[in-house]
Amino acid sequence: MKDKNEPNISAQIGEADTWLDKGKTLIRQNKLAALSALIILLIILAAVFAPVVAPYDHLQQSLTDRLKDPSAAHLLGTDELGRDVLSRIIFGARISLTIGLVPTLISMAIGTILGLFAGFYGGKTDFAIMRLADVMLAFPSLLLAMVVMYTMGGGLINIFIALSLVNWASTARIVRAQTLSLKEKEFVEAAKSVGVKKHVIMFRHILPNCLPSLIVLFTLNIPSAILSEASLSFLGIGAQPPSASWGLMAVRGKKYLFSEPWLSIAPSVAIMIVVLAFNFLGDGLRDVLDPYLKEQ
Repeated sequence: MKDKNEPNISAQIGEADTWLDKGKTLIRQNKLAALSALIILLIILAAVFAPVVAPYDHLQQSLTDRLKDPSAAHLLGTDELGRDVLSRIIFGARISLTIGLVPTLISMAIGTILGLFAGFYGGKTDFAIMRLADVMLAFPSLLLAMVVMYTMGGGLINIFIALSLVNWASTARIVRAQTLSLKEKEFVEAAKSVGVKKHVIMFRHILPNCLPSLIVLFTLNIPSAILSEASLSFLGIGAQPPSASWGLMAVRGKKYLFSEPWLSIAPSVAIMIVVLAFNFLGDGLRDVLDPYLKEQ
């Protein structure tokens, strides 16, 4: 007798094969995106195992070793308090990746839900949500984040809140547009005709078809969040000392730019590498996953 769970298992295996095929396609078609994915993976591993990978404690001060030039003992030199710059960059990856991932996930969850409701229900619901999104998009996101940070004060938790609140509007507009298109499809009409509840249609039939675009958008929004955190920290309203934030390291090394340039250049290069890697990966994923590009 055939197990009733067997079709589900087969479906899961088929879905895994599909994602594996897409991964192979990405590697074959876009070598730069594959290399970027490898770089991101290495940075994530370095951040997770920072206490093991970093040669020194990133908070350990040694005033006798302050402002040392790069050497075998300190590959990227030391800062004004004698802390190893390489160790602080490795630990700083934790802050940058966390700021890139968590607020992006929260803002995209907010935007996805609002976009689904706006596109599916239309009418006054659509009007209210989209006008609010227009107001959010009318101002630069960094400017709005600065207003929130100046109101609430500096700190990583407040950065989470600020970036989560100001970056949902673009996701809402994209999901709304796809929902407007998908709700006219035959499978949605069939679900409505047999009495499937509206929230089930939205989250079980429409949302899964939006996931490829959301995955691409997620990888492209992460570098924006990382740059926003670095900018806020550079302005003094983001991460606070003694946090090993790349933006904070860059601004603290600014006054030594002509005598010890590595203090600002090293964290700035780290920011550049991470941002470019996520952007190149996002472009590659868009080529593989975006259904609209495939249709073209």
